[in-house]
Amino acid sequence: MEDLLSKHRKEQKDLQGRITQKKKSATKKTRKGINDECERMQRDLSEKQQAEIAQLNGDPAEDLADLSLEDDQAADDGDLKQDNPTEEPQVAEPAAEPTPEPSSTPNSKKPNRQKARLARRAAEQAAQSAAAAEEAATQTNYRGNEQEVMDAVFKKLGLKEVEVTPDGHCLYSAVAKQLDESGLGLRPDPSRIVLQPATQSRIDTVASPQHDGYRAVRAVTADFIMEHKEDFEAFMEEPLESYTRKIKLTAEWGGQLELQAIARAYGVEINVVQKDGRMEKIESGDSDSFDEEEKRKRVIWLAYYRHTYGLGEHYNALVKKS
Repeated sequence: MEDLLSKHRKEQKDLQGRITQKKKSATKKTRKGINDECERMQRDLSEKQQAEIAQLNGDPAEDLADLSLEDDQAADDGDLKQDNPTEEPQVAEPAAEPTPEPSSTPNSKKPNRQKARLARRAAEQAAQSAAAAEEAATQTNYRGNEQEVMDAVFKKLGLKEVEVTPDGHCLYSAVAKQLDESGLGLRPDPSRIVLQPATQSRIDTVASPQHDGYRAVRAVTADFIMEHKEDFEAFMEEPLESYTRKIKLTAEWGGQLELQAIARAYGVEINVVQKDGRMEKIESGDSDSFDEEEKRKRVIWLAYYRHTYGLGEHYNALVKKS
Protein backbone atom coordinates (compact mmCIF):
# COMPACT_ATOMS: atom_id res chain seq x y z
CA MET A 1 0.00 0.00 0.00
CA GLU A 2 2.81 2.42 0.89
CA ASP A 3 4.45 1.93 -2.53
CA LEU A 4 1.14 2.65 -4.23
CA LEU A 5 0.54 5.81 -2.18
CA SER A 6 4.08 6.98 -2.96
CA LYS A 7 3.38 6.45 -6.66
CA HIS A 8 0.13 8.39 -6.29
CA ARG A 9 1.88 11.31 -4.61
CA LYS A 10 4.36 11.51 -7.48
CA GLU A 11 1.51 11.42 -10.01
CA GLN A 12 -0.30 14.20 -8.17
CA LYS A 13 2.86 16.33 -8.02
CA ASP A 14 3.50 15.83 -11.74
CA LEU A 15 -0.10 16.72 -12.51
CA GLN A 16 0.09 19.88 -10.41
CA GLY A 17 3.16 20.92 -12.38
CA ARG A 18 1.33 20.41 -15.67
CA ILE A 19 -1.72 22.29 -14.38
CA THR A 20 0.42 25.20 -13.21
CA GLN A 21 2.07 25.49 -16.63
CA LYS A 22 -1.29 25.35 -18.40
CA LYS A 23 -2.77 28.08 -16.19
CA LYS A 24 0.28 30.31 -16.65
CA SER A 25 -0.08 30.08 -20.42
CA ALA A 26 -3.83 30.81 -20.35
CA THR A 27 -5.16 33.97 -21.94
CA LYS A 28 -8.39 35.76 -21.12
CA LYS A 29 -10.13 33.90 -23.94
CA THR A 30 -8.76 30.45 -23.15
CA ARG A 31 -8.79 30.61 -19.32
CA LYS A 32 -12.23 29.00 -18.87
CA GLY A 33 -11.44 26.13 -21.22
CA ILE A 34 -8.08 25.50 -19.58
CA ASN A 35 -9.62 25.60 -16.09
CA ASP A 36 -12.22 23.04 -17.18
CA GLU A 37 -9.50 20.86 -18.66
CA CYS A 38 -7.43 21.08 -15.46
CA GLU A 39 -10.45 20.06 -13.36
CA ARG A 40 -11.07 17.11 -15.66
CA MET A 41 -7.42 16.02 -15.44
CA GLN A 42 -7.53 16.22 -11.63
CA ARG A 43 -10.81 14.29 -11.52
CA ASP A 44 -9.57 11.58 -13.89
CA LEU A 45 -6.40 11.06 -11.89
CA SER A 46 -8.29 10.87 -8.58
CA GLU A 47 -10.69 8.28 -10.01
CA LYS A 48 -7.79 6.27 -11.42
CA GLN A 49 -5.97 6.29 -8.08
CA GLN A 50 -9.11 5.31 -6.16
CA ALA A 51 -9.60 2.41 -8.52
CA GLU A 52 -6.01 1.25 -7.99
CA ILE A 53 -6.37 1.41 -4.21
CA ALA A 54 -9.67 -0.46 -4.40
CA GLN A 55 -8.10 -3.15 -6.57
CA LEU A 56 -5.28 -3.55 -4.06
CA ASN A 57 -7.86 -3.95 -1.28
CA GLY A 58 -9.91 -6.40 -3.30
CA ASP A 59 -12.93 -4.06 -3.50
CA PRO A 60 -15.05 -3.32 -6.61
CA ALA A 61 -13.65 -0.10 -8.07
CA GLU A 62 -16.94 1.09 -9.53
CA ASP A 63 -18.47 1.58 -6.09
CA LEU A 64 -15.79 4.01 -4.80
CA ALA A 65 -16.55 7.23 -6.58
CA ASP A 66 -20.00 7.81 -5.09
CA LEU A 67 -19.35 6.58 -1.57
CA SER A 68 -20.02 8.90 1.35
CA LEU A 69 -21.22 8.46 4.91
CA GLU A 70 -24.79 9.20 3.80
CA ASP A 71 -24.54 6.75 0.91
CA ASP A 72 -23.16 4.11 3.24
CA GLN A 73 -26.10 4.42 5.62
CA ALA A 74 -28.65 4.36 2.84
CA ALA A 75 -27.03 1.34 1.20
CA ASP A 76 -26.78 -0.54 4.50
CA ASP A 77 -30.47 0.12 5.18
CA GLY A 78 -31.37 -1.19 1.74
CA ASP A 79 -29.33 -4.34 2.24
CA LEU A 80 -31.06 -4.96 5.58
CA LYS A 81 -34.49 -4.69 3.96
CA GLN A 82 -33.51 -7.08 1.18
CA ASP A 83 -32.10 -9.72 3.51
CA ASN A 84 -34.84 -9.43 6.17
CA PRO A 85 -38.15 -8.41 4.55
CA THR A 86 -40.82 -7.41 7.07
CA GLU A 87 -43.75 -7.21 4.71
CA GLU A 88 -44.78 -8.67 1.39
CA PRO A 89 -44.82 -6.32 -1.58
CA GLN A 90 -48.36 -5.24 -2.51
CA VAL A 91 -48.49 -6.63 -6.08
CA ALA A 92 -51.60 -8.23 -7.55
CA GLU A 93 -50.86 -11.78 -8.73
CA PRO A 94 -53.01 -14.68 -9.95
CA ALA A 95 -54.14 -16.71 -6.95
CA ALA A 96 -53.13 -20.00 -8.50
CA GLU A 97 -49.58 -18.95 -9.25
CA PRO A 98 -47.15 -20.40 -6.70
CA THR A 99 -44.74 -18.16 -4.80
CA PRO A 100 -41.28 -18.42 -6.37
CA GLU A 101 -38.57 -20.05 -4.34
CA PRO A 102 -35.83 -17.72 -3.07
CA SER A 103 -32.77 -17.72 -5.25
CA SER A 104 -29.93 -19.75 -3.88
CA THR A 105 -27.35 -17.68 -5.79
CA PRO A 106 -25.04 -16.07 -3.22
CA ASN A 107 -24.94 -12.26 -3.11
CA SER A 108 -21.95 -10.66 -4.84
CA LYS A 109 -19.20 -9.49 -2.55
CA LYS A 110 -20.08 -6.12 -0.99
CA PRO A 111 -17.38 -3.45 -0.86
CA ASN A 112 -15.58 -2.89 2.42
CA ARG A 113 -16.83 0.65 2.91
CA GLN A 114 -14.37 1.61 5.62
CA LYS A 115 -11.45 0.66 3.37
CA ALA A 116 -13.04 2.63 0.54
CA ARG A 117 -13.35 5.73 2.68
CA LEU A 118 -9.73 5.41 3.82
CA ALA A 119 -8.60 4.95 0.23
CA ARG A 120 -10.48 8.03 -0.92
CA ARG A 121 -9.12 10.06 1.98
CA ALA A 122 -5.56 8.94 1.21
CA ALA A 123 -5.95 10.01 -2.42
CA GLU A 124 -7.29 13.42 -1.39
CA GLN A 125 -4.45 13.95 1.09
CA ALA A 126 -1.90 12.99 -1.54
CA ALA A 127 -3.39 15.56 -3.91
CA GLN A 128 -3.32 18.28 -1.25
CA SER A 129 0.28 17.49 -0.30
CA ALA A 130 1.37 17.62 -3.93
CA ALA A 131 -0.39 20.96 -4.43
CA ALA A 132 1.23 22.44 -1.31
CA ALA A 133 4.67 21.24 -2.38
CA GLU A 134 4.19 22.73 -5.84
CA GLU A 135 3.11 26.09 -4.38
CA ALA A 136 6.08 26.20 -1.99
CA ALA A 137 8.51 25.36 -4.79
CA THR A 138 7.25 28.15 -7.06
CA GLN A 139 6.78 30.85 -4.38
CA THR A 140 9.07 33.84 -4.81
CA ASN A 141 11.37 34.70 -1.90
CA TYR A 142 10.54 38.42 -1.95
CA ARG A 143 12.32 39.16 1.33
CA GLY A 144 15.59 37.50 0.33
CA ASN A 145 15.54 39.00 -3.16
CA GLU A 146 14.87 42.50 -1.85
CA GLN A 147 17.71 42.43 0.68
CA GLU A 148 20.11 41.06 -1.93
CA VAL A 149 19.31 43.91 -4.32
CA MET A 150 19.60 46.54 -1.59
CA ASP A 151 22.94 45.22 -0.32
CA ALA A 152 24.35 45.40 -3.85
CA VAL A 153 23.29 49.05 -4.18
CA PHE A 154 24.72 49.95 -0.76
CA LYS A 155 28.06 48.44 -1.74
CA LYS A 156 28.12 50.24 -5.08
CA LEU A 157 27.36 53.63 -3.49
CA GLY A 158 29.62 53.13 -0.48
CA LEU A 159 26.76 53.28 2.02
CA LYS A 160 26.28 51.65 5.40
CA GLU A 161 22.80 50.83 6.70
CA VAL A 162 21.63 52.03 10.12
CA GLU A 163 18.69 50.05 11.51
CA VAL A 164 15.64 52.06 12.60
CA THR A 165 12.84 50.62 14.75
CA PRO A 166 9.91 49.57 12.48
CA ASP A 167 7.19 51.29 14.52
CA GLY A 168 5.46 53.71 12.12
CA HIS A 169 7.89 56.53 12.99
CA CYS A 170 10.71 55.02 10.91
CA LEU A 171 10.80 57.70 8.18
CA TYR A 172 10.95 60.55 10.70
CA SER A 173 13.43 58.72 12.96
CA ALA A 174 15.80 58.06 10.04
CA VAL A 175 15.67 61.74 9.05
CA ALA A 176 16.15 62.96 12.65
CA LYS A 177 19.27 60.79 13.08
CA GLN A 178 20.92 62.28 10.01
CA LEU A 179 19.88 65.87 10.74
CA ASP A 180 21.54 65.48 14.13
CA GLU A 181 24.71 63.81 12.83
CA SER A 182 25.17 66.36 10.03
CA GLY A 183 24.95 69.25 12.51
CA LEU A 184 21.85 70.74 10.87
CA GLY A 185 19.70 70.05 13.93
CA LEU A 186 15.96 69.54 14.28
CA ARG A 187 14.98 73.22 14.10
CA PRO A 188 14.68 74.41 10.48
CA ASP A 189 15.79 77.81 9.25
CA PRO A 190 13.12 80.43 10.15
CA SER A 191 13.25 81.74 6.58
CA ARG A 192 11.84 78.41 5.38
CA ILE A 193 8.92 77.92 7.75
CA VAL A 194 7.05 79.68 10.53
CA LEU A 195 6.78 77.14 13.34
CA GLN A 196 3.71 76.89 15.51
CA PRO A 197 4.29 77.40 19.27
CA ALA A 198 3.44 73.76 19.95
CA THR A 199 6.06 72.66 17.40
CA GLN A 200 8.72 74.91 18.91
CA SER A 201 7.94 73.44 22.32
CA ARG A 202 8.19 69.92 20.96
CA ILE A 203 11.62 70.62 19.46
CA ASP A 204 12.80 72.08 22.77
CA THR A 205 11.63 69.02 24.74
CA VAL A 206 13.30 66.34 22.58
CA ALA A 207 15.38 64.25 24.97
CA SER A 208 17.69 62.78 22.31
CA PRO A 209 17.53 63.37 18.54
CA GLN A 210 18.68 59.77 18.04
CA HIS A 211 15.75 58.36 20.03
CA ASP A 212 12.75 60.70 20.06
CA GLY A 213 13.84 63.22 17.43
CA TYR A 214 11.04 61.90 15.23
CA ARG A 215 8.57 63.90 17.35
CA ALA A 216 10.13 67.18 16.22
CA VAL A 217 10.41 66.13 12.56
CA ARG A 218 6.75 65.09 12.54
CA ALA A 219 5.64 68.45 13.92
CA VAL A 220 7.79 70.42 11.46
CA THR A 221 6.45 68.33 8.55
CA ALA A 222 2.83 68.96 9.57
CA ASP A 223 3.43 72.72 9.96
CA PHE A 224 5.09 72.97 6.53
CA ILE A 225 2.22 71.15 4.80
CA MET A 226 -0.33 73.42 6.52
CA GLU A 227 1.65 76.53 5.54
CA HIS A 228 1.94 75.39 1.89
CA LYS A 229 -1.37 73.57 1.59
CA GLU A 230 -1.83 74.62 -2.05
CA ASP A 231 1.14 72.37 -2.95
CA PHE A 232 -0.12 69.30 -1.09
CA GLU A 233 -3.89 69.36 -0.59
CA ALA A 234 -4.76 68.12 -4.08
CA PHE A 235 -2.89 64.86 -3.42
CA MET A 236 -4.67 64.04 -0.15
CA GLU A 237 -7.56 61.61 0.24
CA GLU A 238 -8.84 63.27 3.43
CA PRO A 239 -9.22 66.82 4.80
CA LEU A 240 -6.01 68.78 5.37
CA GLU A 241 -6.59 69.21 9.12
CA SER A 242 -7.17 65.49 9.64
CA TYR A 243 -4.15 64.60 7.51
CA THR A 244 -1.72 66.89 9.34
CA ARG A 245 -3.12 65.91 12.73
CA LYS A 246 -2.20 62.27 12.00
CA ILE A 247 1.32 63.32 11.02
CA LYS A 248 1.83 65.28 14.23
CA LEU A 249 0.06 63.13 16.83
CA THR A 250 0.00 59.50 15.65
CA ALA A 251 2.34 56.81 14.31
CA GLU A 252 0.87 57.18 10.81
CA TRP A 253 3.38 55.97 8.21
CA GLY A 254 5.03 58.72 6.11
CA GLY A 255 5.42 58.66 2.33
CA GLN A 256 6.04 60.79 -0.74
CA LEU A 257 4.22 63.95 0.41
CA GLU A 258 5.99 63.91 3.75
CA LEU A 259 9.40 63.44 2.10
CA GLN A 260 8.80 66.50 -0.09
CA ALA A 261 7.74 68.59 2.91
CA ILE A 262 10.82 67.51 4.92
CA ALA A 263 13.21 68.29 2.04
CA ARG A 264 11.80 71.80 1.61
CA ALA A 265 11.41 72.59 5.32
CA TYR A 266 14.99 71.61 6.21
CA GLY A 267 16.62 72.53 2.88
CA VAL A 268 18.01 69.05 2.29
CA GLU A 269 18.28 66.62 -0.61
CA ILE A 270 16.78 63.21 0.20
CA ASN A 271 17.99 60.16 -1.73
CA VAL A 272 15.80 57.08 -1.33
CA VAL A 273 17.21 53.70 -2.38
CA GLN A 274 14.21 51.70 -3.59
CA LYS A 275 13.48 47.99 -3.13
CA ASP A 276 14.22 47.27 -6.80
CA GLY A 277 17.60 49.04 -6.78
CA ARG A 278 16.42 52.39 -8.17
CA MET A 279 17.32 55.63 -6.40
CA GLU A 280 14.77 58.44 -6.09
CA LYS A 281 16.05 61.97 -5.45
CA ILE A 282 13.85 64.54 -3.69
CA GLU A 283 15.28 68.05 -3.79
CA SER A 284 14.65 71.11 -1.65
CA GLY A 285 14.23 73.38 -4.67
CA ASP A 286 16.92 75.89 -3.73
CA SER A 287 20.11 73.84 -3.50
CA ASP A 288 21.88 76.27 -5.86
CA SER A 289 22.02 78.78 -3.01
CA PHE A 290 24.51 76.57 -1.12
CA ASP A 291 28.21 76.11 -1.79
CA GLU A 292 29.57 72.64 -2.57
CA GLU A 293 30.58 71.85 1.00
CA GLU A 294 27.17 72.86 2.34
CA LYS A 295 25.45 70.81 -0.38
CA ARG A 296 27.35 67.69 0.66
CA LYS A 297 26.28 68.23 4.26
CA ARG A 298 22.65 68.67 3.28
CA VAL A 299 22.16 65.18 1.84
CA ILE A 300 20.06 62.53 3.58
CA TRP A 301 20.06 58.87 2.53
CA LEU A 302 17.18 56.47 3.17
CA ALA A 303 16.57 52.80 2.35
CA TYR A 304 12.96 51.94 1.49
CA TYR A 305 11.82 48.34 2.05
CA ARG A 306 8.56 46.70 1.02
CA HIS A 307 8.93 43.01 2.00
CA THR A 308 11.81 42.61 4.45
CA TYR A 309 10.02 43.82 7.60
CA GLY A 310 6.96 42.17 9.13
CA LEU A 311 4.88 45.38 9.40
CA GLY A 312 5.29 46.08 5.67
CA GLU A 313 6.81 49.28 4.27
CA HIS A 314 9.84 50.54 6.20
CA TYR A 315 12.64 53.11 6.06
CA ASN A 316 16.18 52.69 7.40
CA ALA A 317 18.87 55.37 7.55
CA LEU A 318 21.97 55.18 5.33
CA VAL A 319 25.32 56.84 5.97
CA LYS A 320 28.47 57.11 3.88
CA LYS A 321 31.21 54.69 4.88
CA SER A 322 34.17 56.48 6.40
